[in-house]
Amino acid sequence: MSIRDDQKKSNLKLALVLLSVALVFGLGFVAKIIWLGR
Repeated sequence: MSIRDDQKKSNLKLALVLLSVALVFGLGFVAKIIWLGR
């Protein structure tokens, strides 16, 4: 396995982690707006 493939895999893992964190923050933000909006 070359260094390039390894880096690509770690970059993909990092992207997935950031995406899931962004989704959780986004859902929490929307939930707070709905909760306060009632």
